[in-house]
Amino acid sequence: MSERLVAPSLLAADFANMQHDIEMVNQSRADWFHLDVMDGVFVPNISFGMPVIKSMAKHTQKTLDVHLMIVDPDRYIKTFAELGSDNLTVHIEACSHLHRTIGAIHEEGMKAGVALNPHTSVNLLEDIIQDIDLVCIMSVNPGFGGQSFIENTYQKVSNLKNLIERKNSKALIEIDGGVSTTNAKKLVDVGADVLVAGSFVFGSEDPIATISALKDEIS
Repeated sequence: MSERLVAPSLLAADFANMQHDIEMVNQSRADWFHLDVMDGVFVPNISFGMPVIKSMAKHTQKTLDVHLMIVDPDRYIKTFAELGSDNLTVHIEACSHLHRTIGAIHEEGMKAGVALNPHTSVNLLEDIIQDIDLVCIMSVNPGFGGQSFIENTYQKVSNLKNLIERKNSKALIEIDGGVSTTNAKKLVDVGADVLVAGSFVFGSEDPIATISALKDEIS
């Protein structure tokens, strides 16, 4: 069994002291940095712009897992590769030609992820799951941190795991939204590989200890 991963979401970090929070994650047991990029169109919020991401990437010492919550993500694939992204995830709801988009991400040397909103069925990945490195299941509605976990996520992850195994895909399953030590073990038990945690980590009194607690839950 491969190691289960924890990816603190920098959307919940202290924007006025970002380098401090990045260094904290570098020193912790976290595996990835998760970075939500929002455009105010696909989701009702705006997060990080290119100059900010470029500055952040100079300090991140672990896998940079970038999640694009934007319309027409194809325009920026090469840009995010140049910024230092290791994984680039696009929303299935934002891509008219998903197969081509995934191919373009791979051509730039990144791993390709596909995110699904809570209302989107995993069955839509039937014909492309073998080309995907990562599937991000949104367990909240995208756009804002601190939302409550959607309970149907467990069944959705189980369905996705079955599809991955049936198609002999190597895709990892990532969960984004409302993750905590309360639901972490159940999520990995039904098939999750990567847990994104934002408010739960950065809103705690001791983020390093909180990350360790999450790792212990899923180890």
